[in-house]
Parts: sequence; C-alpha cells; structure tokens
Amino acid sequence: MSKVILVTGTSTGLGISIAVQAAEAGHTVYATMRNLAKRDALDAAAKDAGVAIEVLQLDVQDTASVTAAVDEVIAREGRIDVLVNNAGAGFVRTVEQATEDEIQWVMDVNYMGVVRCTKAVIPQMRKQRSGHIVTISSVGGLVGQPFNEIYCGAKFAVEGMMEAMACYITPNFGINFTVVEPGGIASEFAANALRQIEGTGGILDDEYRPILEAYIGGAQRRQGGGDIYQTSDEVAKVVMECVASETPPIRTRTSKWGEAFCGLKTDLDPDGKKLQAQVFDQFLAT
Repeated sequence: MSKVILVTGTSTGLGISIAVQAAEAGHTVYATMRNLAKRDALDAAAKDAGVAIEVLQLDVQDTASVTAAVDEVIAREGRIDVLVNNAGAGFVRTVEQATEDEIQWVMDVNYMGVVRCTKAVIPQMRKQRSGHIVTISSVGGLVGQPFNEIYCGAKFAVEGMMEAMACYITPNFGINFTVVEPGGIASEFAANALRQIEGTGGILDDEYRPILEAYIGGAQRRQGGGDIYQTSDEVAKVVMECVASETPPIRTRTSKWGEAFCGLKTDLDPDGKKLQAQVFDQFLAT
C-alpha cells in the first residue's frame, strides 16, 4: 500500500537513500532539508533511480519551518503516514572541553529536532488513528562511547522519548514508533564528525590528546574495512523494512555487528516489544 512519507535531512547520505528507496517502493515521498541549495545530490539520485520526489524546506531547529512543511504535506495529501526523523549531526569532544553553546547545539539538532517534528505530525496521525514515526538513532543511543558523551546523551534522550510514547500512544491511537540503531555509516556523517573536531579548535594539547588520537586513528582504520561500517543504502533498506511491516519493532539494529555490540542491553528484548508490554501492564492495564 502506498504511503505518504516525510523524511528530514535529505541533502546527503542516509536521507537521500531513504527518500529514493521509499519512492522506488511506490510511496509518495516528501524529502526535506534545511538548505534547498543543497538539493542537487538528491535530485541526481532521484533522476538516476527514475523516481519522483517532492522537496520541501524544513529546518529541524526552527519550529515555524517544521510546522510549515508538515502543514504543506497535509494540505496536499490529506494525511501523513510515516515520518522519518533522519536529520542529525555528530559531535566528538569531551564534555569538559565543549562549550555550553556547542552542547546546546548538539541537543537541539539531535533531540529537540526530533521532538519538533514528532510533535508536528502526531495530531494528524492521531486523527487518522494510524501512522509510523521512525527515528534514526544509533548504537550510541544504547551504548555510551568515548568522546561521544554529548552525542550519545542526545540519542539516549531520543530513545527514551520514543520508548515512552510507544507504551501508550501505540495501543490507544495506532501510531507506531521505531528507533533504528545503525553502527557506523560510511557517508558524510562520519567525515563531518571528524571535520567538526577541527572546526571547534582541533585536537587540544592536553591530557585527553593521546586518548583522542587513539580513538580517531581507530575510527579511520574501521572505515577502511571490517563489518562496522555500512553503506547508506544498506541502512535505508532496514528502514524500509520497518516501514513495510504491519507490526514494526520499537527498536532495531541494522547489522550483525550492531547486534553483537549492543547485545548486553538488547538480547532479552531485541525489538523492545516485551518492555513495551511490561510498562503498559504496570501503569495502564485495568
């Protein structure tokens, strides 16, 4: 069945792959991005795939922009079936070194951006008594990692939000929630995180320096091979499997490596459904 799908962060990488694969599956796709001047890569990918994709401006850091995009989709289509919260940004810096403005920015893009978009589509989905909110999280939303504590904190917040909403909105209004947890994606996102270090003062000459250099060296080696890093298309395929499912998972990893890496936290309840039922029974069952 064809669905109306709104995707954020589609100027690069995973966002492009999700938008194109959704259009290839026959869905009506609204691909959004903060800066429409950066749409060339999306347009080229859509042309290569032979699909039509609607492009709208949407800045996840601007409530008015989010509201305008969502209202435009509803005005045109009368519904929104799927929101894919894809927009996000990496950040590699210790909490001690990061400025408060930098910390606020990471939280605003990665957490508040998800809050704004989710808040905007929920009323329409509730009226429909159907919908699916898919949020791109990370294995960093389950497992804290070195020099990523601020980014991981934002992703942990996203996971908690979606878990909480799933326990009562899904059974009462038929709106599903899924967090997709990739490991590394071999795209501009990983490169941008490394460039961001340089853009915020580079590697500081302090006691963290040798630890950070070891971390960066390991990250660069892992990008060159192994099973940690996936392509954007591989991760997008998992997203589309979730969109197609009649009973989508609350959380899912996208690779065998991710499953193993998060196994100590997820083995007892890989898709989150047991915990959802337990929370419902504890607080809402009559």
